[in-house]
Amino acid sequence: MQRRTMALLVTATAAALVVAAVALRRRTTGAAVSQEPRYGRFTNGIEFASWGDGPKTMLWLPGGPGSELPRGFFARLAARQLRPLIDEGYTVWSLTRRRGMPPGHTIADMADDVAEVIEDRFGRVDLVVGISYGSLIAQCLAARHPSRVGRVVLALSGVRVSDWGRDVDLRWARARADGRMAEAGEVFLESVLPNGRWRRLRHRLGPLAGRMFASEQTSADDLRIEASAEAAFDSRDQLGKLDMPVLLLVAEDDRFFTADIVAETERLIPECTVIRYAGMGHMGAAIRAPIARDIVAWTERRARDE
Repeated sequence: MQRRTMALLVTATAAALVVAAVALRRRTTGAAVSQEPRYGRFTNGIEFASWGDGPKTMLWLPGGPGSELPRGFFARLAARQLRPLIDEGYTVWSLTRRRGMPPGHTIADMADDVAEVIEDRFGRVDLVVGISYGSLIAQCLAARHPSRVGRVVLALSGVRVSDWGRDVDLRWARARADGRMAEAGEVFLESVLPNGRWRRLRHRLGPLAGRMFASEQTSADDLRIEASAEAAFDSRDQLGKLDMPVLLLVAEDDRFFTADIVAETERLIPECTVIRYAGMGHMGAAIRAPIARDIVAWTERRARDE
């Protein structure tokens, strides 16, 4: 009886993690809770969702591979989680990657796409927040276009992605691109339940998680391009060029950006503040860590010191 009860508890917990993880995957930015975002598309093919009307401008670059705009419940969920930034006076713009990217498009090219949007629409932005995949783009954006960016937050980030992380994301993106959604769900769950002992449970829950990817907006070609660009990413020659304040948010048990990768990243950035989330992995920190509040506290300290 005890064994059966434990199995039921594990299954229920994993199912809850599936729901939370999928909610996170669709989350891209936040805003006033009662307000639906404004949606649109820039001339270079980047799509956006925007909330708020504060005097400061913040860009939110979401994780991946694949980039989605939040709709309905997920937009309201994101609004609650990032409400501190809206209250701080930011108009928040969540940007997808450029739709219809050419073969061989790199992370640096994606950063140039964002810089084009900044130049055409804003001139300069006060804050860029990149989370996970988006943080790779934020690194290149800050290094290649420093005059366009005030401050930079790299959340769950590093100078490169671990071998394990590259393998997971490549398999995840390719399964979605090929329409193998049950397999995509199973691979995605490796970021939540990574150990081999959960293999059977991931297989059982894979079809449930995979259903959430069926309506995603990223095309099959763009998924493959993003995954290949991530696998090739290495910013060791870029980080030393960052001449603005950088906040690095780290999950101590992150398997995508391991402790050695984070240490190298911190060492290479000239002006870097690090906040570590103890006992959290990549997905856990993205869901549960007080990222928005920590960003606000950091920007307030920076403003007092300048």
